[in-house]
This record gives sequence, C-alpha cells and structure tokens, in this order.
Amino acid sequence: MILKAKERGDAPQLARYLLAMRDNDHVELHEVRGFACEDLPGAFSEADAIAKGTRCEKYLFSISLNPPPGENVSIDAFEQAIAEIERKLGLEGQPRAIVFHEKDGRRHAHAVWSRIDADRMRAVNLPHYKIRLRDVSRQLYLKYGWDMPRGLQDRALRDPLNFTRQEWQQAARVGLDPREIRTVIRQCWEASDNRASLERALKERGFWLAKGDRRGFVAVDYRGEVYSLSRLAAAKTKDIEARLGDPAQLRTVAEVKAEIAQGMTRKLESFIRDVERDARQRLAAAVFRKSEMVARHQDERQKLSAAQERRWHAETKTRAQRLPKGFAGLWHRLTGQYGKIRAQNEQETLQSWRRDRAEKDELIFRQLGERQGLQRDIRAQREMAQEDLMRLREDVARYRNPDRDESERTDKRERDRETGARTRSRARRRRNREFNNE
Repeated sequence: MILKAKERGDAPQLARYLLAMRDNDHVELHEVRGFACEDLPGAFSEADAIAKGTRCEKYLFSISLNPPPGENVSIDAFEQAIAEIERKLGLEGQPRAIVFHEKDGRRHAHAVWSRIDADRMRAVNLPHYKIRLRDVSRQLYLKYGWDMPRGLQDRALRDPLNFTRQEWQQAARVGLDPREIRTVIRQCWEASDNRASLERALKERGFWLAKGDRRGFVAVDYRGEVYSLSRLAAAKTKDIEARLGDPAQLRTVAEVKAEIAQGMTRKLESFIRDVERDARQRLAAAVFRKSEMVARHQDERQKLSAAQERRWHAETKTRAQRLPKGFAGLWHRLTGQYGKIRAQNEQETLQSWRRDRAEKDELIFRQLGERQGLQRDIRAQREMAQEDLMRLREDVARYRNPDRDESERTDKRERDRETGARTRSRARRRRNREFNNE
C-alpha cells in the first residue's frame, strides 16, 4: 500500500480533519492508545499540552495507508502494517490513534503518533523516514501480491522503445502508434496510380497531400502534423515525382492547414458543448446514486452494530451466570472448577470478539465492492469526458494558431530537457547524502 507521512503540529486541526464526514462516506475512530483521553480531540489536546513542555513544534507523526484500488484489506492487515511501521521508525510504545476513512469505494487508514517521549520530554527522532517507509511499502506489495507501482519498482525496469525519437514524439502528440501512421500512408501509396487517386485515398484516411518546404511531397493530417511521403511510403523521390508530377502544382502546407482549420474549428466547438452537456447529466445521476448508496450502507452498519451489541450483552450475561456465587462459588474455587469456567468464558469472549470483527469486515467489504463498482463508473465517465474535452480544446487551439502551437511545443521540449537534467542531478546529490548519513 502507498504510505504518505509527515511530521506536523496543530493537533486540534488534525483531529477535526480526521473526524470530518464532509469528504468521506464513512469515518471510524478505530483506536486511541497511550492517552488518558479516549476521544480523538481530547487525546490530541493532551499531546499538544505535553509538547508545550518541549521545544518541539512538529510533535505529531501522521501517516496515511492507502491500499491499491479494488483490494479489500482487513483491519488486521492494517494493524500489522502499522505495527511494522512503528518498529521501523522506533515509535513502539508511543501514544497513537488510528482512524479509518472510506471514500469513493475505497478504505484507507490514518495513524498518528505523538513524537514526545513523556519520560525524557524529548521528541523521537525519525531520520530518513521516507526511505524506511518506502521499504515497508515495497514489502507490503510483495507480501500480498499486489501490482507494484512504477515508482516502487527497480529504476532499471523500463520498457524498450523500438522507434526513433522523432517518430515517437510526433506520434505521441497525435495519439497514434507510428506503425499505424506508416501503414496507412504506405497503403494509400500502393493503392494509387496517380496524384488524384492518391489524394482521394489519403483524404479518406484523414490526410491531405501538400507541397513540403524541403521534402517535396508531404501528407498533412487533420491535426496539422506533417509527414514525409517518401520516408513513410518507402518510395524513392524519382518514383514519387514520376507518379505525382511536379510538387509545385500542389498547395503549400500552410494553405492546407488553413483549409483544415476553417472547417474543423466550428465542428470541434459543437463537440465540446455536447461533451460538457452529457458530462453534467451523467454526473447528476451518479451523485444521486452515490447519496442513496451511502445512506443505505450507513443504515446497514448501524443495524449490524446494534445487533452485535445486543448479542454481546446476552452472551456476557450467560457467561456471568456460569460463575457460582456464595458458598457454591467458594467450593468451586477450592476444587478448581471456578478457574476452568473463567478460562472458558475468556476463550468464548475472544472468539465472540473475533466473530464480530469478521462480520463487520464482511459487511464493509461487500459495501466497498458495491461502492467501488459505482466509483468505477463515475471515474470512467469523468475520464472519458476529460479526455474528450482535453483533446478537443487542444485541437481548437492548434487550428486557431498553428504557428504558436509549434513554437510552444519546441519551448516545452527545451524546458522538459532542462528540468529533467536538474531533477536527475538533485536526485543523485540527495541519494549520496542519504547513504553517507546512514
């Protein structure tokens, strides 16, 4: 699971955030340990008061534990992960609190420790905690067989690219595989015997024939990308000129782009309005389904909690009645029967506690599965709308100002190259410092 942590202060604000229902479907205070108060605001106020006796400003250590999407993680698994984090960071025995949040069909946990050692009135030092948490996160992914995110994998594990850099960058801008572009243009070339038939074939596939500045004949797609006909069709220049004639008779790339832009801009703007309208309608329906589902889930949990509470009281009463009182109780103590009955009661109490926790997990997992199904629909709808809008708006901007778009892409490539070099340099220096300090 992904572990995100930070050292921080302002305990009252953190308590309000952890208990807030505004952004969550369900919130549960699972555990408060090591504090005099049993409620979260009181416990965190206690941590704040103790920290005032020190010079430590970031006296809390807060961490969120986020399982992979679609994975149902039990309470015991969360507790084991938190215990391992405690061991790795040296926080064993420190006061802590655990809160569960559920949002959009996913359950995650927040664990918060007080860093103040009350006996020595000093803060527990947490050197290189991000590196140690990364190791814990890797072990959790390996332990449960989850698909590990790229950022946690070996940095040497990269997918090889089989294309030239220029071809890949150009294809990535238009969202097409370079093999598809090459195949389309080659098929159009092989299926034509003159310029008119080639123009028709290209037009059917979304390309226009034009005169290039230096490459003779070129193909221009509806997004304004320019492709060398001789290179992608794998044909010699003299063969192309023999079939198509003098390239000077064709329109220039700029003229072809202007024609494409004129017809496409209005159409794209109408597509944008359609996408936005449909997205609003789908979102409204999804919000209604979500509110109905959350209310139903809360009712189911309250009913289960009430039923478990009644059963627990009844079982406790039954176990208490097994223990005799008065002279009979004294006799049972002398004969050893009292200890056996008490041991039996303790064992049954533990089994009942485990049974209730399993029932709660089962209900939560079922509800999470239902909520995850709805969230997948919501996410798919949003991603589809966002992707459509992004592409359409980029296309409109490109058609309106093709020269500026090309200039911005060139500038962005330069900025990305410089930023990448600086990032790699900083990463090397940071790794060297971390290993030297270990």
